[in-house]
Amino acid sequence: MTVITGKQLFKSAINILKTPKPILKGLWHLQKAKPERYMSIGLLLEEQAIKNSSLIAIQFKDQCYSYEELNNQANQYANFLHEYGISQRDKVAIMLDNRPETIIIALAVVKLGAIACMINTTQKNAVLEHSLAVVDTRLIIADEIYHSTINDIKEHLSPALQKNIFYIPALKAPEHPIKFRDISKLVANYSVLNPDSTPKIQLKNSAFYIFTSGTTGLPKAAKMSHHRWFKSMSGMGMASLRLTSDDVLYLSLPLYHNNALTISLSAVFGNAATLALSEKFSSSRFWDEIRDHNATAFTYIGELCRYLLNVPKKDNDKQHGIKKIIGNGLRPEIWDEFQQRFGIEHINEFYGASECNLVFTNALNLPHTAGITPLAFTVVEYDIDNDEPLYNEKGKMIKVETGAVGLLLTKITKRSPFDGYTDDKESNKKLFKSVLKDGDCYFNTGDLVKYQGFRHISFVDRLGDTFRWKGENVATTQVEGQLNEFNQVDQTVAYGVELPHHDGRAGMVALTLNCPIHKFSTADFFQHVTSVLPSYAQPIFVRLREKQEITGTFKYKKTDLKKESYYPNISEELILIKQPKQNSYTALDESTITAINEKQLSF
Repeated sequence: MTVITGKQLFKSAINILKTPKPILKGLWHLQKAKPERYMSIGLLLEEQAIKNSSLIAIQFKDQCYSYEELNNQANQYANFLHEYGISQRDKVAIMLDNRPETIIIALAVVKLGAIACMINTTQKNAVLEHSLAVVDTRLIIADEIYHSTINDIKEHLSPALQKNIFYIPALKAPEHPIKFRDISKLVANYSVLNPDSTPKIQLKNSAFYIFTSGTTGLPKAAKMSHHRWFKSMSGMGMASLRLTSDDVLYLSLPLYHNNALTISLSAVFGNAATLALSEKFSSSRFWDEIRDHNATAFTYIGELCRYLLNVPKKDNDKQHGIKKIIGNGLRPEIWDEFQQRFGIEHINEFYGASECNLVFTNALNLPHTAGITPLAFTVVEYDIDNDEPLYNEKGKMIKVETGAVGLLLTKITKRSPFDGYTDDKESNKKLFKSVLKDGDCYFNTGDLVKYQGFRHISFVDRLGDTFRWKGENVATTQVEGQLNEFNQVDQTVAYGVELPHHDGRAGMVALTLNCPIHKFSTADFFQHVTSVLPSYAQPIFVRLREKQEITGTFKYKKTDLKKESYYPNISEELILIKQPKQNSYTALDESTITAINEKQLSF
């Protein structure tokens, strides 16, 4: 869809107004969500534990937790942590995969007014060490399976933090058991009563830190306040997705993502619905788990939908209870096919980011759009080649016309404040001032979007040094810094390239070596890449060249590299590829390119 028409808008509005109660409920809660209000995620859970005590809050495999049971267990952890010395504004690092304890512990932390730092469990070595340091965490709670990962960096942690590491037993007992402090046993005898701290928390207080690449460098910790969580609950979970207490929302995305921790959890808790939690996403088990949980909705990212489409068609593709889905990144080229094949009534696509101060949501159930927002924003003309906005003769940015593509800027106001990162300098880098008129202030999303009219947008691409792959933001400076450490590499230029039948951008690097190309050890380089970078940040393609092309200001000419992509006949340089299930980079040839183009090879 290029633009939204008035006819489409009117028709859709008539349909959703046939059931106005969820919308009015959402708008009422949205109006009440004032930053100064004494309200919090923990207090909401305590209220649901009274009003809807027997309703199921979480389903996981063969386990079920009612709202009362969930609140009681969160209280036991909270009371233990309080006695251990955790209080308001303290940071607790949580490095757990998808399991009920991840939610329980995060809830326990925020009940104390402390901040749950949700560690991306793919992080390791220098990246993990940085993430723990940047939030100055006082305590770590991790899954037993990450014991060796944490031990690898333990000597670099502060002496105090080294003494404050707890673990949760793995879901499957390991072959070689290890000794660790099992926090699940330590909390077992603690009180199930609500802690005194919960009613004293205001919506403006931080609840979570979500780690994001931002635009450059190592991961940054984006602040997620109770206020933003409640706005998501009201605007998306209630008014847009319109869940009820009869709904079961299936979640297979990792809980360290905002799509899970904020979008999904707030929608469920706000409506006393049920969260059906999966250990991890599996395209082969996805619909069977949907049926096992009697799910009526699920959360997605675009790549997840593409994986499901790649599974051979079955006669029971529409035999499920799913009526609505919520997520982001569903590309227009597969939107209709996905919706029709699986019989989805409402695709609640949205646009947002961990650090962004507002969200667009497809409340009106229109095709090929990230939806609408009532909050202030603008889309301005952008010069891709020079990597900067365009200005008029008065020195102000220029709004794009309806149907055009530009840079999305979101206005910072009292209604939509910018929580920022834990690093103020990094936060200030994301701000533009006096954009349309003197004194205004906007958050730079770093994203190109199409303005579709009637306050709707659709996502187009990411700008600058960051690209998106496997649902994660990849900072090219992080990749470059790690690969430059390899003893045969002189310079690294990292970027993302389009890959047929895949969403986002696949990682690619152009390397100049300090040795002859024929002596480059592809196997050793592979081992280095996989040891220092998370899986989503590992480059799929490697281009070997004699020198890098730079601009007059000593910037790498990434635009040309992106255009030339991974085709050897264009670059006339050696291109290597990291294929699935191989332990080395190998030369890319035409047969492999054909396999990629014909969907015979996927990453």
